[in-house]
Amino acid sequence: MQAGVDSDVFEQLVETVQRFARQRLIPAERRVEEEDAIPEDIVAEMKEMGLFGLSTPEEFGGIGVNVAQEAQLIEALCYASLTFRSLIGTNVGIGSQGIVIDGTQAQKQQWLPGVASGDIIASFALTEPDNGSDAGGIRTSARRDGSDFVINGTKRYITNAVRAGVFTVFARTDPEKDGADGVSAFIVPADTPGITVAKPDRKLGQRGTKTSDVIFDNVRVPETAILGGPDRLNQGFKTAMKVLDRGRIHVGAMAVGQGQRMLDIATDYALERKQFGKPIGEHQLVQGMLADCQAELHAARALVRATADTFDRQGSAIIEASCTKYFCTEAAGRIADRALQIHGGAGYMAEYDIERLYRDIRLLRIYEGTSQIQQLVIARRTLAQRAA
Repeated sequence: MQAGVDSDVFEQLVETVQRFARQRLIPAERRVEEEDAIPEDIVAEMKEMGLFGLSTPEEFGGIGVNVAQEAQLIEALCYASLTFRSLIGTNVGIGSQGIVIDGTQAQKQQWLPGVASGDIIASFALTEPDNGSDAGGIRTSARRDGSDFVINGTKRYITNAVRAGVFTVFARTDPEKDGADGVSAFIVPADTPGITVAKPDRKLGQRGTKTSDVIFDNVRVPETAILGGPDRLNQGFKTAMKVLDRGRIHVGAMAVGQGQRMLDIATDYALERKQFGKPIGEHQLVQGMLADCQAELHAARALVRATADTFDRQGSAIIEASCTKYFCTEAAGRIADRALQIHGGAGYMAEYDIERLYRDIRLLRIYEGTSQIQQLVIARRTLAQRAA
C-alpha cells in the first residue's frame, strides 16, 4: 500500500493549492488565453511550491503523495484553468511515472530529482500520426545496431515537447511481432542528435498548453536507455498501460475540479440574472439543470476517490480507472453544456469565462484514452471477469 505524506502536511498542501488556484491562477487565465503562454513568474512559483514533484518519491526530492492524495490536489489545482495543470501534468503523471514504476535505480537517480524540481520537464511520446487509440500499432522503429538502438519515426500531440528535457519514447524493437508484443520504452534526453520538435499546435481550447510533433531521425541511444534496462526489451507496452492506468484517475480528478468551477459559475449567474421578474435560479427548469450538475459532480468525485483508494491498496485498478476516466470526463462535458445553457446567449460570448471553460473541457474525453477506448476496456474486462 502506498502511504503518501502525513495527513497534517497533506491538509496544509491542499489548502495552499486551493488558495493558489483561486488567488493567483484564476486572475491570470485571460492573460494566458490571449498570449497562449503561462507567465514565467507563475512557472517559478509552481516550482517553488513543489508542484512538479507531487508524485515523485521523497528520496528523489519529490513530495511523494499517493494516488488518493494526488487526486485531491489535482482537483484543487484544476479549479483554475486546465492549462496550468498541463505544465506540471507530465512530470506528475505520464511523463515521469514510467521511470518511477519500472525504471532502474540508476535511471531514477539520473532523472527524477530534476523532474521533481521542475528543472527537467518529462514528456510521454506514445501517440503517432496513424496510431492514437491503437497504441499497439506503433510504427516508430528502434533498430538494434551493436549495443545501441537507432530510433526513427514521428510522434504526435506530445504534451510539453517544446519544454521537454527528456522523453519516454515507445518504439517497435521487434518488427516480427505484431501489436504490443514487440514494443519497448526508451528514456531519451531531448538534446539527443536527430530529435526535432515541431512548432506547437493550434487548438480549440486549453491555450497555453503546448503540444507538438516530435520527429526522430536516426536517433542513437545505448541499450541502457531502455526503460527498466536491457532486460525489459519488448516490455514497453506493459509500462505504458501501467502509466495510463494511474493517469486515468488523474484525468478524472481534473474533470471534477473543472466541473466544480463551472457549476459554481453557473450557480452564481443563476442567482444574479433576472428574467420574468425574478432570478433565473428560481425557475424550476434552471433548477433542474443545476441539480443534474450537482448530482453528477458528487458521483464523479466519489468515483475518483474510491478508485484512487483501490489503486493505493492494490497497486492497480484497471477497470475502475477506465470507469473513472469515462464517467468523469463525460459528466464534465454535460456539466459544461448545462452551465453554458444557463447563461443563455451570454454563455456564447468570450466576455464570460464559461465560453473558454466549455472549449477547454472538451479535450478530456479524448486524451489518455478516448471515451470509446474506455468503453472497450470496461466491456471486455466485464465479460472476461464473468466468463472466468
